[in-house]
Amino acid sequence: MRNLKLFQLSLIFFSSISLLPILTLAFSAENPTDRRILVLLDDVSLKSSHSIFFSSLQSRGFDLDFKLADDPKLTLQRYGQYLYDGLILFAPTTERFGGSLDLAAVLSFVDSGHDVIVAADSNASDLIRNIAAECGADFDEDPSAVVIDHTSYAVSDTEGDHTLIVSDELIQSEVILGKEKIEAPILFKGIGHSLNPENNLVLKVLSASSTAYSANPNSKLSTPPSLSGSAISLVSVLQARNNARVLISGSLELFSNRLLRAGVQRAGHSKKFDKSGNERFVVEVSKWVFHERGHLKAVNVRHHKVGESDEPAIYRINDDLEYFVEIYEWSGTRWEPYVANDVQVQFYMMSPYVLKTLSTNEKGLYHTSFKVPDVYGVFQFKIEYQRLGYTSLSLSKQIPVRPFRHNEYERFITTAFPYYGASFSTMLGFFIFSIVYLYSK
Repeated sequence: MRNLKLFQLSLIFFSSISLLPILTLAFSAENPTDRRILVLLDDVSLKSSHSIFFSSLQSRGFDLDFKLADDPKLTLQRYGQYLYDGLILFAPTTERFGGSLDLAAVLSFVDSGHDVIVAADSNASDLIRNIAAECGADFDEDPSAVVIDHTSYAVSDTEGDHTLIVSDELIQSEVILGKEKIEAPILFKGIGHSLNPENNLVLKVLSASSTAYSANPNSKLSTPPSLSGSAISLVSVLQARNNARVLISGSLELFSNRLLRAGVQRAGHSKKFDKSGNERFVVEVSKWVFHERGHLKAVNVRHHKVGESDEPAIYRINDDLEYFVEIYEWSGTRWEPYVANDVQVQFYMMSPYVLKTLSTNEKGLYHTSFKVPDVYGVFQFKIEYQRLGYTSLSLSKQIPVRPFRHNEYERFITTAFPYYGASFSTMLGFFIFSIVYLYSK
């Protein structure tokens, strides 16, 4: 009986280890949205108060694992492999995560190419502020400060301090916010942040109006606010060089059912919207963060001489060649042809000798042709494609270029005729001079 129990325990253990690679390979290059997401909450009630946002993720095929932020068993990886492909931090007041999770672990998670959503509020802890700061977003140093706008605020019977503000200052990017314009304004109640000017990877997605400022609503201003006007970012995104994406919001309530369902009327305007733009906004921006949009892949990179189909091992100077690459964009359910007119290829050795814009058949295939420069050495076909909102493409393929062999040159080079003439005229002149010199008296 004891041996049978030991056998069962060992079977369960090895079965769990065998399932681990399946969990860690949830994100694949062929299906970027087949992913598992860890959702950390500082209060279990957030699961119901923000259920609309969570349901939208689940309806799109995401597997959400809800845990309290101080769970002592928290971990992002096991046996050196990540258990999750995305992380949602809806725990603004948490001073310290449970288990093995900490600031360094979150940053390492991003450095490994994974995606994160961070939401703060007026009670944001130093831990949440530090995570945001590492991603290029600096929250107001005053812990009691929130964003206030006495001009662009939401008309409400309960909000008298003008901290429930209205904003439609959105980034102009279809890839981040979708092709359809968000008509209704967005409700925001929380803290503002500024972007680190030294970090050119972080972008404002939602900004405050020019009349907004960050201060304590319960006290009078004695000094000018540190953040004011459109410099205040309400929601920002970061796409790292490894294509990991991070969303930073100064409002946890931005994702709440209350604001997603609320009607909105801007102060001083008669038009009232039955529903705020919050739901459209958080759904569309989450699609971008979790690579349902703006995710590119390049396949079938090839090149060959004009008139041939096989890829050579080496080119000769002045050869005519053709270059091809296929680029596709993930639409959330399938790969679709990516159409653009700004994809360029370089023929590169220390510096680009050839720079050509690729033509496309609008079915994903990009191509161009050019003549190999009259320089021999080891070259590279290089594509370094970076466009706002899209994952970057970095492709390179090395190929040597040789000079003409001795028997490949033309027998008589037309451009060398003057030199031929100079040589023969010199010999003829020397011959005539010799005769004249020898036989003259």
